[in-house]
Amino acid sequence: MDNSKHSDIEIEILLLGKWRFDTSSEKITVEFRDDMTYEQTRVQILLFSKPKELITGNKFTGVWYVSQKKLHLNVRTMPRSFFNFKIPLAFKISLADIAATLASVFIPENYDVIRINNSKFFIKDKEQSIIGTKLNNTRKPI
Repeated sequence: MDNSKHSDIEIEILLLGKWRFDTSSEKITVEFRDDMTYEQTRVQILLFSKPKELITGNKFTGVWYVSQKKLHLNVRTMPRSFFNFKIPLAFKISLADIAATLASVFIPENYDVIRINNSKFFIKDKEQSIIGTKLNNTRKPI
């Protein structure tokens, strides 16, 4: 079911920038940066999902890459999380960031890239298909 005609590097280049997509339960904005990091904001639209947003936060950062036409997102931090407090030890530890990193190792976010161009993408995970729209172009004219 792999329809993308692009190589992994071409997909990475096309993904650079800020994208917006909606699922049945949330509105998501992701900015893919050229240093292979990303920042993702998730806003829950279903009332019964709002407590999840209060616990986990709505802004995530991490690293991303494309391999075999699959987009992989690995969460590293949850900077606006209710439980993202620091333990006062010799160095600062964030419990939510540790949990996010461990969760991304065991439950990574992987998406099949079906189609992508400069303004739209069509990706699919195990449960649903997602259509995204590019909000801006990070490339500056020469």
